Amino acid sequence: MLKKYHLRNYNFKLLFLVLAATIMGTLMINSADSSYLNKQIVGLVICLIGMITLSLIDYKFIRKFHSILYVINIILLLCVIFFGTSVNGAQRWLGSENFITIQPSEFTKIIMIICAAHFLADHKETINTFKTLAEYCVICAIPLILIVAQPDLSTTIDVFFILFMMLFVAGLSYKIIGIAFLCTIPLAGSFLWYIKQPNPLFLKDYQVQRILAFLYPEDYASTTQYQQDNSVMAIGSGQLFGKGLNNSTLATVKDANLISEQQTDFIFSVVGEELGFVGSVLLVVILGLIVLQCIGTARKASDNMGMLIATGVATLIGFQSFINIGVATSLLPNTGIPLPFISYGLSSLVSSCAAIGLVINVSLQRRKY
Repeated sequence: MLKKYHLRNYNFKLLFLVLAATIMGTLMINSADSSYLNKQIVGLVICLIGMITLSLIDYKFIRKFHSILYVINIILLLCVIFFGTSVNGAQRWLGSENFITIQPSEFTKIIMIICAAHFLADHKETINTFKTLAEYCVICAIPLILIVAQPDLSTTIDVFFILFMMLFVAGLSYKIIGIAFLCTIPLAGSFLWYIKQPNPLFLKDYQVQRILAFLYPEDYASTTQYQQDNSVMAIGSGQLFGKGLNNSTLATVKDANLISEQQTDFIFSVVGEELGFVGSVLLVVILGLIVLQCIGTARKASDNMGMLIATGVATLIGFQSFINIGVATSLLPNTGIPLPFISYGLSSLVSSCAAIGLVINVSLQRRKY
């Protein structure tokens, strides 16, 4: 389980970047709503200890438990459907708000990265055969369907993209990608027509409203689009250097309560308002460097399993950051997804830190040149 590692091979750059991101996130959460600070700090300390511990455990040893992890993941997702806590029409959590709640779909991200990496590494030579692709689709589809049922469309898209990128890096044929892309174009057009129809199946009313608000923002300015418009206003009001941390004047969007639950999905609006353009760019650079470190680890991994794990984590951090910031700046439809290491949410923090722990272990066993 534990191997002898050389300290000089430890990826301290990645560790320090994650520390910088989590510290910045803690400051932002405190500024958005200080009542969440203590819980976030306790969770952060536990997650960092867990991340460092996991970074010293051989990922090849963890690989042996992929089946157990997959079954646990499915059981947790089923528990959410039958026994989960419902908030604002979505049933995504287990536990009690008075004690502790967990969001199993966040754990799905790292568990599916491990399971997908194991499967793809084992089927490297047959990756483009119908049998292998069908098996991979079934393995991926089961948890995705359970997440859609919560409903949690944003996390479903996030996990789907992670699993697709891992498949692509594993050696998916460009011919298959081209065929899939050509099929996507008419499907996208059909989808835009479909959501305008009354009572569309498989979509909740609020999901339809958010998509339509993105397409026709002027028609939803006082309702669905209100949150994103205020987020853009907050980011713009920060100008170059921002209004300062913990600014509590009524001139701030935060203290005027124009954005609800700002400590979670719209945490980037706090960054823009209080740290300005400079602080926002700094945050994007930190997250970008974390992604680049993961990609560098994937390129130097000692085997396909390690390469695919690092690829999955790079996609997780990069794509999720893109979606969150895109929503906060109104470049994408409003969807609830946390900003890695920055947003409040211990389930997301646990998943992200565990993912980085695995990447650091992969880097400890990189190829010798």
